[in-house]
Amino acid sequence: MHVPFMALSRQHEPLATELRAAFDRVLGSSGFILGEEVERFEAEFAAYCGTAHCIGVGSGTAALMIMLQAAGIGPGDEVIVPAHTFIATALAVEHAGATPVCAEVEAGTGLIDPDAVRAAIGPRTAAVLPVHLYGQVCRMDELRRLADGAGLALFEDAAQAHGAAHHGRRAGALGRAASFSFYPSKNLGALGDGGAVCTDDDQLAGAARRFRDLGRLGSQEHAVPGYNERLDGLQAAFLRVKLGHLDAYNAARRERAAWYGEQLHGIVQLLAERSESPCIYHLFPIRVADRAGLGADLRARGIATGVHYPVAVPDHPALSVRADHDTPIAHDWARRELSLPIFPELTRDELDVVAGAVTAHLAVA
Repeated sequence: MHVPFMALSRQHEPLATELRAAFDRVLGSSGFILGEEVERFEAEFAAYCGTAHCIGVGSGTAALMIMLQAAGIGPGDEVIVPAHTFIATALAVEHAGATPVCAEVEAGTGLIDPDAVRAAIGPRTAAVLPVHLYGQVCRMDELRRLADGAGLALFEDAAQAHGAAHHGRRAGALGRAASFSFYPSKNLGALGDGGAVCTDDDQLAGAARRFRDLGRLGSQEHAVPGYNERLDGLQAAFLRVKLGHLDAYNAARRERAAWYGEQLHGIVQLLAERSESPCIYHLFPIRVADRAGLGADLRARGIATGVHYPVAVPDHPALSVRADHDTPIAHDWARRELSLPIFPELTRDELDVVAGAVTAHLAVA
């Protein structure tokens, strides 16, 4: 049996009528850049997250960069980021003109460790940017107290956490502002690229709208050197269709993660999950001693896997990172993490095949 890592066709096929109707709406209105569909999606996603504003942009990386710049983060500032995450988090800090500072992550979750954040605060620190990695929200209560006590801005990188919650409050509404990605494989994915900034801060929201649209104030007045990072009307229309299914998709991911957990408990190192922050499993990470060997065996059996992420953030040559503290846990995640297939339409037979193959390989390894 071939088991794909992701099969978007299984999600889109039952939505085909709704997606085609969304396409026809945009085609009929010619609202291809911003416009009514974007405005409606922004209102609906803001309501879903529990924020006053949502600003649609061209990608998740653009959302991060625009969020930081709209908040006034720039040259001379330092922003604390986790040492284990996708490079876009730290890249956006650099694109904003600031310096990323890496903090250690938790052994069980891979999420930023508040104690390590405290140790990383320096005289130039302006903000903390935790990442809700794999679909689980960080320890935001502790991070908020820490940030407030030090006079720092607290943001969220929620690119993998659409619909995830912390003590019942959804990601996107847990800091000064949050960034989202709508890359097609996300829990809420477009049929192309896209992103958004969510916030309750009126001033930040206004600045973000200007930055995404070439710094525009009026039709011909450009107040700041902004970017061409506007969300397409077509992608907004598709996202409106899929937003109505997001909670069901997340429930299906959690169900499939539980099936994996039943079969793999005690065999591999599973993601630790906190009761106050139920994981929505954008990815299903396991950790093993010989990732390369297991990955090769699974590929030979027709099972696709991923690695998220094989290079710790301080080790990327593209970045100018300040890392005053060692990050052995982040490096351990980089060495041993392997992502198994997980998506809402994954069948029980496919899950059994994957879990059985992992178990069989490790039994003889």
